[in-house]
Amino acid sequence: MYRLTVRDHFMIAHSFRGEIFGPAQRTHGATYVVDVTFQRRELDDDGLVVDIGLASEAVKAVLGEFNFQNLDELPEFKGRNTTTEFMARVVFERLATAIQLGHLGEGAGGLEAMTVALHESHIAWASFEGAL
Repeated sequence: MYRLTVRDHFMIAHSFRGEIFGPAQRTHGATYVVDVTFQRRELDDDGLVVDIGLASEAVKAVLGEFNFQNLDELPEFKGRNTTTEFMARVVFERLATAIQLGHLGEGAGGLEAMTVALHESHIAWASFEGAL
């Protein structure tokens, strides 16, 4: 399996509901370093997994929807704990849609899987992986 990873970041504020979250029940900030890994069995006709420029632009666009936002104030997340795991899936789903809409070029049609990892720090991160 061939893989290509692009990296970006975004900054958010949010809070969590539930005693398990302790002090994180209060509004706090997070800066996520995001790695998105695109996968396919065979390279496209140009010898690529995916166009790295288009992939980088798509990741930046998706993350831009959340950058400098308080996730607690976004209607789509009302009543949800926007944990790192949850947000990894949200980013995955939005990128999958971008691929389906052709935003990553024709060659991206051959992508088979993708992994989105959100790094909270150098010691903790969460990811979501799925087929495309």
